[in-house]
Amino acid sequence: HRAHSRDAFAKGALDAAKFLAGKKPGLYTMANVIGVK
Repeated sequence: HRAHSRDAFAKGALDAAKFLAGKKPGLYTMANVIGVK
C-alpha cells in the first residue's frame, strides 16, 4: 500500500501514546488502541 502523506502515521502514533498513558506496563497492539480484537 502507499500513503500520500505521513499524517495518518503521525495520528496513529499520537493515538497510541494517548492510549498507553497511565496503562500498566505490558504488551499492547494497535488492535488494542483502536478497540478491535
